[in-house]
Amino acid sequence: MNNEYILQIKKIEAELEKWLPGFNDTGTAAFQDTSTGSIWAQEEFPEAVKKITDESLRFLLTPVKDMLSRGGKRWRPLLMTLVCESLGGGDAALPLTPLVEFSHNASLIHDDIEDDSDERRGKPAVHKVYGVDTAINSGSFLYFLSLSCIEFYKGENKALIYKLWAEYMRGLHLGQAIDISWHKQVSFIPTIDEYFVMCGLKTGSLARLAAETGAYTAGASVETALKFGNAAEKLGIGFQILDDVKNLTTGVPGKLRGDDVVEGKKSLPVLLYLTRYPKKREMVYYCFHAAKINGAAVPEVEELINALTSAGVLAESEEKAHSMLSEASETFSSIEVKKSAANEKSHILLNGLIDAIS
Repeated sequence: MNNEYILQIKKIEAELEKWLPGFNDTGTAAFQDTSTGSIWAQEEFPEAVKKITDESLRFLLTPVKDMLSRGGKRWRPLLMTLVCESLGGGDAALPLTPLVEFSHNASLIHDDIEDDSDERRGKPAVHKVYGVDTAINSGSFLYFLSLSCIEFYKGENKALIYKLWAEYMRGLHLGQAIDISWHKQVSFIPTIDEYFVMCGLKTGSLARLAAETGAYTAGASVETALKFGNAAEKLGIGFQILDDVKNLTTGVPGKLRGDDVVEGKKSLPVLLYLTRYPKKREMVYYCFHAAKINGAAVPEVEELINALTSAGVLAESEEKAHSMLSEASETFSSIEVKKSAANEKSHILLNGLIDAIS
């Protein structure tokens, strides 16, 4: 990632830091610091914070600071700010970046609980470290904390941005519910079309929120905002497919290779395989069951991965993902921006974002 993106991420990190001071310090002290100087504590609960113990605050703040400190690509807030800048809005979207990044990390905390995942970003999952009750509460807090940045936002369209967040959060949770239902119904095989609907909701919702918020903060029309939103949804789905392929090949950094088999995930490679070879259903179910009982190290995980590889569905899924990313990139490139050196520079960065974070 070149320096221009790194500088942009530093600006985003500084904005996140206002709401959760200390999360970007990887030292132990950061997790012991309750950081009552943050905006939400000063402005929303000044008297309450003074009267409760530091230990109580740690139960709320330490898990979310831990999650944020583990990094991540930050591509959603990057997308938001670059869309805004490309359309002539300058830094107008920057104060709203916690809206997508905090919501994303909250969803990861809850997702890991629902899947009983062991790892996230190279460390034990938050609920494994702090307990399920604390992780649920802290993850929910992070969702609601993200809304505070709208309350303190000085720009226009506050009501619209609230509406967008609510709409896309409902979509995200609907997508998650669909995905969970597929895990629970081991013998149910969704269609490819159903998969893309689920993925568009679960993974595409936050991407749409980022792009459309970036457009509206720049004063763009509904038509322009929706063009960016549609492209961003494809971006989110494309990245999700690539992550699913990596989980079954090289492994996703910070997670165990084959975790998706343990979870019984109906990912695109699995669906393509079962569509092509319906008689292999029992084999796939058996591998899912063995992995769920005994973990990702069992031979059945490799058996399924080898079957998917031999059938060519991993390569086909990867090709589909790159096709969607290309479509998103073409849309970003085709949208006209107001001519100025700063806008065109941001538009170049926006067009290169997919390659930078892939």
